[in-house]
Amino acid sequence: MLLKDQVAIITGGAGLNGLGFATARLMAAQGAKVAILDLERADPAGAAAQLGPEHIGLVADVTDKASCDAAVAAVLQAFGRVDTLVNNAGITQPVKTLEITGNDYDRILDVSLRGTLYMSQAVLPAMRQQQGGSIICISSVSAQRGGGILGGPHYSAAKAGVLGLARAMAREFGPENIRVNCITPGLIGTDIIKGKLTEEKKAEIAETIPLARLGCADDIAGACVFLASGLSGYCTGITLDVNGGMLIH
Repeated sequence: MLLKDQVAIITGGAGLNGLGFATARLMAAQGAKVAILDLERADPAGAAAQLGPEHIGLVADVTDKASCDAAVAAVLQAFGRVDTLVNNAGITQPVKTLEITGNDYDRILDVSLRGTLYMSQAVLPAMRQQQGGSIICISSVSAQRGGGILGGPHYSAAKAGVLGLARAMAREFGPENIRVNCITPGLIGTDIIKGKLTEEKKAEIAETIPLARLGCADDIAGACVFLASGLSGYCTGITLDVNGGMLIH
């Protein structure tokens, strides 16, 4: 198993049809002990219970630094270490540039960008003490291509910020054997697009993708397992495109 005896934290991981839970499930199958973090209404404890009794779910708000610190402290108390953090929590909003309000901007950037910083800050002391760890940041193809199918420009800005933050952290913490990498998913068939695209529109989009289909949550989960495992031991600061060829650059 690729992650035997490792401990992984996954933010925004309680949605059973989402990228985070798919990653939690695959990491657990590869031997990791998993801590799912999410808001109370998402029931992270219930999601973790579906993985098995050795995993935990914790209520945490990634936009609140004290909440992030408390969640990581609870993981360390339960498992004694943190090997991987998956910064998966994020929200989107389908609005145009001139429609974005200050509150909209703050809300979108807070979860994706501030949350990535706060959670990374929370795990880094333990990783430094261990002299090793992997931080995986979920960005988006919209950060690269200048907008996506559903998210507004502030979503693209937040996800582009994630790329810059991750690269800077990779340089800073590489000498301590802490790797920081990004994944840029394309259009993935999760609840985030449920009810927003017709089957006809999905088929139309699939025709423009070289692999001729939308992605699924397990496609991202597999990339996360790779970046958490020793198979990617010489990878840091990279952006791993998982988009079926939607963007080739």
